[in-house]
Amino acid sequence: MHSYPAILTATRRPRRVFGAVLAALAIGAGSIGFALAPIGSALAQERAGSTVRPAVGKPLEAAIKLLKRKRGREALARIREAEAVPNKTPYEMYLLERVRGQAAAAAGNASEAARAFEATAASSAVSAAERLQFLAAAAGQYYLTGNYGKTVALSARYFKDGGTDKSIRTLYIQALYLDNDFAAAGKQLQSLIQSEEQAGKAPAEEQLQLLANVYVKQRDNAAYAKVLEKLAAYYPKKAYWLALVDIVSTRSGFSQRLALDLARLKLATGTMRTAAEYVESAELSILAGLPAEAKKIIDQGYAAGLLGTGPDADRHRRLKDMAARNLAEDDKTLGQQAAAAKDGATLLKFGLSYVLHGNSAKGLGMMEQGLRKGGLKHPNEARLHLAYAYHLAGQNEKAVQIFKTVHGSDGAAAMARLWIIRLGH
Repeated sequence: MHSYPAILTATRRPRRVFGAVLAALAIGAGSIGFALAPIGSALAQERAGSTVRPAVGKPLEAAIKLLKRKRGREALARIREAEAVPNKTPYEMYLLERVRGQAAAAAGNASEAARAFEATAASSAVSAAERLQFLAAAAGQYYLTGNYGKTVALSARYFKDGGTDKSIRTLYIQALYLDNDFAAAGKQLQSLIQSEEQAGKAPAEEQLQLLANVYVKQRDNAAYAKVLEKLAAYYPKKAYWLALVDIVSTRSGFSQRLALDLARLKLATGTMRTAAEYVESAELSILAGLPAEAKKIIDQGYAAGLLGTGPDADRHRRLKDMAARNLAEDDKTLGQQAAAAKDGATLLKFGLSYVLHGNSAKGLGMMEQGLRKGGLKHPNEARLHLAYAYHLAGQNEKAVQIFKTVHGSDGAAAMARLWIIRLGH
């Protein structure tokens, strides 16, 4: 089984969560206004059929003032005074837990904050709208403690009760993943990504990365590759292209006959990494009778600083000189050789030579003629070359149309698919 490229990382450290999710749920002093609702005016007054005795209300009011000054630990001490009052009513407990959650979060005590916010959400005194906010706050605090099971349970309840906040959806998915429920995490991510794409938006890179990690955990090679394709399409970074090219070239059934085609794809995606790769690719072009292409590859290798230096610098120079000599000879004899071409394969070869020499009109015409003649041993490879030639000629729309006709399991179709992504289709 193909091993997955190590380009996508997941973390079990709770504070590493997408975007500003935890920032939205940090619950620092004053960051969630509902937790600091005025209590002083409600002391000893009727509110929804409940009363708040001064013995409970005064320390809570003091705690709120301390919170506004960002003194969470001192606020917790005042809350403990209210907690010590015996025979508290359900409404008093509701207020106490409501303020305790805020104070504990401000003091950095996520465990206590999570329990307090969860208790507040469960109170009959809280409104339906606020219940959703407290469920979200509790889920965020449980996430910070590493209790992903609780995060999942409270997030699920949040959505069941009508919550719609996207940051909670992200928190929920991340918790599912970290709780090793990869199937559920994948299902949620697929739905989220699909809805973004249907709305004409690019899915967040982090969402695609996490879905790729889900498939790594599930050892689903095909699904992993498809997500990598989306990452390369939406976020064309070198790391994603390296992984995709690696998958294509190491997939079972890949034909070494397509080594030069693979080199062309590497050059186009910026994934040619070593001097040896440039040298091998140039040599393949020379063997294929395409010195113009060999010169282009060598020039790019020199421009990248990989050729012409180090212990193999003389070899690189000799290869460069050979390509130049072959190109000069090709300039003299191409017309004569092409005129003698009769079968489809030869027409395709010399047609590509003309395109590489800059005569796209003549070259493309010959290649089209060669494809029509038929009798080709590898017709999908021929279509791959024709599409590549159209790309070289600057006709990418036509190139994509032909890339879409490439089939088979020898690697040609897989490379054609990557070319389509590379050309933005």
